[in-house]
Amino acid sequence: MQRLIYISSTRSPLTTAELDAILIASRRNNAAVGVTGLLVAGGRRFLQALEGPEAAVETVFNRIKADPRHHAVVILSRTTIDTPTFGQWAMGFNRGGTGSGDAITLPETVATLVEPITDPIVRGYFEGFAQVHAAA
Repeated sequence: MQRLIYISSTRSPLTTAELDAILIASRRNNAAVGVTGLLVAGGRRFLQALEGPEAAVETVFNRIKADPRHHAVVILSRTTIDTPTFGQWAMGFNRGGTGSGDAITLPETVATLVEPITDPIVRGYFEGFAQVHAAA
């Protein structure tokens, strides 16, 4: 099994409806090939972890790279794993608050999502992303 963590930017701001459509498609497509993970959106940036059989993770990631809404796709980590970090999540997701009037900030929502994750590196990627985007 493989875990791939990447960051990317959107070419233009996405609406809530567009983000929801991405989530629905991701969950459907990922579940069909046995890929689990977590997606966090902060402004126009995405941080995503994908886990599953190596060929399936590569197929999902190649589809993401080919999506014209994305650019500046950068792999942060690619690791062989024995057990999945994200359990049965077809795709955990949080769009997150920005802290500017939102009841819950992006760091708070990410902290809740990653609480059950025991891998400190995976937690660090998501918590760091949340801190950076909350400060922006």
